[in-house]
This record gives sequence, C-alpha cells and structure tokens, in this order.
Amino acid sequence: MVTIKKIAEEAGFSQATVSRLLKGDSTLSVGEETRKTIINTALSLGYDRSKIKTTIEKIALLFWITNQEELQDLYFHQLRLSIEKYAQENNLDIVTLKYEDGIESLPKQISGFIGVGFFSSEETKKLKARCSNGVFLEMNLEPELFDTVKPDTDQMTRHAIDLFLQKGYQKIGFIGGAYHNPDLDCDEEDTRETTFRHYLAKKGTLDERYIVSGGKFTVNQGYELTKSMIQNLDGQLPECIFIASDTIAVGALQAFNEAGIVIPDRLELISINDNEIAKFVSPPLTTFRIDVEELAQTAIDMLVNQLIYPRDITKTVLVGAKLIERKSFSVK
Repeated sequence: MVTIKKIAEEAGFSQATVSRLLKGDSTLSVGEETRKTIINTALSLGYDRSKIKTTIEKIALLFWITNQEELQDLYFHQLRLSIEKYAQENNLDIVTLKYEDGIESLPKQISGFIGVGFFSSEETKKLKARCSNGVFLEMNLEPELFDTVKPDTDQMTRHAIDLFLQKGYQKIGFIGGAYHNPDLDCDEEDTRETTFRHYLAKKGTLDERYIVSGGKFTVNQGYELTKSMIQNLDGQLPECIFIASDTIAVGALQAFNEAGIVIPDRLELISINDNEIAKFVSPPLTTFRIDVEELAQTAIDMLVNQLIYPRDITKTVLVGAKLIERKSFSVK
C-alpha cells in the first residue's frame, strides 16, 4: 500500500503538503512544478488515481467530427461522451475543441490531447510542435509522432468471412463506405474493404460483382449502395453480406425491404459497431460490438502513461470486438 509518507519521502516534500495537495485543498498554494512532481511521484508509486482529488493535468479533446456526422453516426457521439467521462474520472481537466476552432486554438497550458476524426499530416505535425503528448483514435497519418488506439476492424472482417465460409457460403458480398484522405482531399478504399478483398482472394472466392462501396458511413449511403447492388445484379444476389457499419446496415435493410428481399431467409448479414439501433431494426443485426468505453479508457490511460513516463517511441493498440448474434445471421 502506497502511503502519504512514502510519497512525501520520494517527492521531497512534507507529508502535510502532499496530503493537502492530493486531497484537493483549494487553500494550498504551490507551484506548478511542485504539483506535478508530487502527483507524478504518487502515480509512479502506484497510488490510487481515484484518491487524488486535485486536477492532475489539463488535456484537450480534438473532436474533428462535424455536428452532422455526429448525429448520423452514434459511434462518434458515444466516443466523445466516453472520453470526456473517463478524463473526469482520472481527474483530468478536459476542454473539447472542434474542427472549426483549428489547431491554433489549442491552449498553451494543455499537457496532452486526444484526437478523434480526420487530421491531415500537416495538422498532425503542427500538433507535435505545440504539444508533444497525444493519442489519436481510429485514424493517424503520422503514427511515428503520436500513439494510436483503434478497433481491430481488419480482424473483424476476417472473422465475418470465416463465419460465412463455415456455413458453406461461397457468394459473399460487401457494402461499405470510403475513407476520406485529408491530405489528398479525396476518397480512398477503406481498410475493411481492402481486407475483405485480400482475404476472399486468398480463399479463392472473391467476386467483384458482390462489392459496392463509397461515400460516407451513413444510413442514406447504405440505402443507395444496396439499391445499386440489387439493380446491377438483377436478382443474382450473394448468399451473405458483410457490412462495414451498423449505420450503413440500417440503410441496406431499408433497401432490401423495399425490394421484397427477406433477411435472413434470402441472405444473411453481419455488420460492425453494435450501435443501440442495431437491436431494434428488423431483423435485429448480428454485429461486432466495438467497446467504445474500452477505446476511450485505453486512450486516456495511454495519454496518462505518456505524461508520467515520457518515451521516445509511439505505440499502436488494436482493440478487439465481440460478435453479438441476433437474427440477421445465425452462427449455427
């Protein structure tokens, strides 16, 4: 058990000062270096963070997602709320900035940041010059500059294909959005689609006719993509489809329903995210549950680790997912 006495000895300050600081005594007046030394010493010794009642650091959440995108994709909304929650639980004072605020609005006293959204290489390098500690969630064009935390969607894609193949399916389809490259200002193939193509080609069952993709990860885009698949295949649909996100899957279900194509009787579906809506659509979606809380907590933990134990290398953490079986696909 780490005691106040032990922290005081290691930090080189009196027990009274250490105790008052850790208890959040607002009448205590100490310099910033003293505050950081005591807190970092306590944390490095394994002191319980929840017992520290003073603000440990000030950080920024760079939320480069538009209000419209957040409304259309519950995933980003949940991610923002979870990051803010875990920052507060870790006694981190967090300020949220949006794309329109710009990198220049980052406060000088910020110790680190969490980045969510699409940042160009130029923006990332500007961030490095202003703040050396940071973690990007999902996309990071400069992984040698900052840590990265992201869901392992490549593994989810391979897992879905394996499940389809185990049921004897050979005609496997894909519906997905595109990745918008902020450096080139153009859409590129999303990694889920890239993995889908490579893995099915390796299995010898890739059929380009069953792949439709492009645009944003929205309900309307899923609807339009699925309509084009139905029309282009003229009834010769695949036996199953892997869909890149639940939001796209909702639009796909609407298009299939309009065309009189019954899911899962005619074909089966697996998607990604397990948004709240996934259990309420008809039929309820079998989907990989991305643990948004785990992503947020991992990002906060990695940032705190950087602040306490500075390092010259960066880390990338892939977070797995659990398959939630519902009616759109049965494993058996």
